[in-house]
Amino acid sequence: MHKYTWTSPDGKTHNQIDQILIDRRRHSSILDVRSFRGVDCDTDHSLVVAKLRERLAVRKQAAQKFGGERFNLGKPNELEVKKKYHIEITKSFAALENLNVDEDLNRTCKNIKENIKTSAKDSLCLHELKQHKPLFVKECLGFLDQRKQAKMQWIQDPSRSKVDNLNNVRRDASKHFRNKKRRHI
Repeated sequence: MHKYTWTSPDGKTHNQIDQILIDRRRHSSILDVRSFRGVDCDTDHSLVVAKLRERLAVRKQAAQKFGGERFNLGKPNELEVKKKYHIEITKSFAALENLNVDEDLNRTCKNIKENIKTSAKDSLCLHELKQHKPLFVKECLGFLDQRKQAKMQWIQDPSRSKVDNLNNVRRDASKHFRNKKRRHI
């Protein structure tokens, strides 16, 4: 049973110094708390994980997802698109003028809304989401594997040479990740 959560740099001293705090109201929600030594957190601390039982109330507003369309609003600044949108809107409102005045107000509002949407679709186009480049590539996985192997060797044999090797591998991996992130941004 591994109850310690921290190993000193010399590899001989172990302590349980990492805790999970929870308020009194929810203390009965905790089912289990464990520490995992083998997880690669790039630190001398072990990962502490708690299993919780929680009953959540879902708000109606949060449960409804946005299903609307997003229009490309940068396009109206272009002169051609502006003219095309103006023509589409005038056509749709000209068709609305021929409707009866006695119609239901809600139906009229709905027709106006639909006409504006169709005009925007025809002239503005829908907003396209950006495709992000992946930050984490095979090179990064190689550095992670090296760091994990160095840490496992250090856990099995906490000698000075293993500590130095682990520190060197950590430094190289951190430098690589930092440079990769800078180039990505």
